[in-house]
Amino acid sequence: MSRILIVEDEESIAELEKDYLELSGFEVEIETDGSRGLLRALKEDFDLFILDLMLPGTDGFEICKQVRAMKNTPILMVSAKKDDIDKIRGLGLGADDYITKPFSPSELVARVKAHLARYERLIGSGMPENEIIEIRGLKIDKTARRVYINGEEKNFTTKEFDLLTFLAQNPNHVFTKDELFREIWDMESVGDIATVTVHIKKIREKLEYNTARPQYIETIWGVGYRFKM
Repeated sequence: MSRILIVEDEESIAELEKDYLELSGFEVEIETDGSRGLLRALKEDFDLFILDLMLPGTDGFEICKQVRAMKNTPILMVSAKKDDIDKIRGLGLGADDYITKPFSPSELVARVKAHLARYERLIGSGMPENEIIEIRGLKIDKTARRVYINGEEKNFTTKEFDLLTFLAQNPNHVFTKDELFREIWDMESVGDIATVTVHIKKIREKLEYNTARPQYIETIWGVGYRFKM
């Protein structure tokens, strides 16, 4: 049975949506607060999300953004706002569909079924999933070459990404600067291992809450660097 989370602050609308979806065989949960809805969406396993835009706590746009950074689960956005700019923004953040209120419950059910069927075909099509490394709030998507810290995407240069990924794939191993230079830069640069120090500093600035006490890449004085598990 597919499990659906509705994040909608108008309880009468949420209950109506729930009734129709349950009659169609779905298991449905409701959250009326955006912040609680976001927490559940990130931590629990649902097969589809239905998000209102205007919510207390955290709005639907932000929920969509954070969920899409972590999951490929279908997202349907629902709003009384008819402006194209909101639809464009929602779809741009990764929503799969945008439904304008008022709408018929049967239309909602039809769209939910269509998106679930499409997602199941995609999952079952044999397409390989992205290769992901996740450690304490850090997410490295090796396939898409994207990095997220607590759901927020950070921009990395090619070498910063390669260096971070190499260290994260070899946790608790101490590498000297020479070893890292040979592994990441190979023959592209000529002998200046100080570039390793510079890149470690830039990576820490993007990942660490406190660069003086790094939680990911630590300095082993007189030796090199180690990624902490």
